[in-house]
Amino acid sequence: MLFADTRLTLGLALPMQERERNDIDFGLQLELARRADELGFSALWVRDVPLNSPAYPDPVGHSEPWVLLGALAAVTRSITLATGAIVLPLRHPLHIAKAALSMDMLSSGRFVLGLGSGDRPSEFSTFGHNLDDRRELFRSNWTKLRDALHGTVAQQTSADQFDIRPRSGRAIPLVAVGSSSQSLEWIARNAGAWMTYHRPLAAQNDRIALWHRAVHRTTSEFRGMGQAMALDLVDTSSDRLEDINLGYRTGPEGLLAALAAFRAAGVHHVALNLLVDRRKAFSDLEIIAREVLPRLGESAELRASP
Repeated sequence: MLFADTRLTLGLALPMQERERNDIDFGLQLELARRADELGFSALWVRDVPLNSPAYPDPVGHSEPWVLLGALAAVTRSITLATGAIVLPLRHPLHIAKAALSMDMLSSGRFVLGLGSGDRPSEFSTFGHNLDDRRELFRSNWTKLRDALHGTVAQQTSADQFDIRPRSGRAIPLVAVGSSSQSLEWIARNAGAWMTYHRPLAAQNDRIALWHRAVHRTTSEFRGMGQAMALDLVDTSSDRLEDINLGYRTGPEGLLAALAAFRAAGVHHVALNLLVDRRKAFSDLEIIAREVLPRLGESAELRASP
């Protein structure tokens, strides 16, 4: 289980490669995914970036997420495969439902569907949508997608009855990624978990507290809390954290300290974004697996950490 109240899990964001104006290195990502699975990481997160532009801050040419996810399912056995996030207003919800159900079957129930609202006005206009409509479009598409995943396809003009197959026999977890242009109460009511981006700890603590209050006001069911975090792992025994864009530069002890602080604040999952070349990517995975992952199970220690 990716989100659980009793523990913190650690995942990885793809692609793991240098941020240069290059296309995704499929072979490298599959090698890294296979190794991350062997080492015991909890999840691989795949982004949905429909269009690149010079103004977009991430220069990597991301793949079509469903294509990459299918390949990841074929080379891994245990690790959760997640989207972070499918841009719900720019894709038809029935197509998403079909792809999600197929992925869940292909991965033997290892799929988590993360959904976001998108934020680039020019991208929305290219797809024939207005960015100002994304809040209502996200809600409407969420409802249609949720119903389709549950076996109901809303009819418009056709008298035919439809369903979507294949069906995995389980409820696919739905995660809201980013604000999705919704209130935290709406997310707590409709999603099983909320993933947000990295902020400095004081600001993040406030956001985490707001989330848990929203959950408490909205539902008696458990709702997960996760965040992404950029990591530049360095060879040091110090636990010093140096701020970088959307994350930290630190060693294994500093990473453990950061994870302990997030866990104490109420985070259940952290997705690491390693901005590294091939050699360092494999090296970082080995170091984290050897020096960090075994100690994540010490939930009492993490909860007690300042």
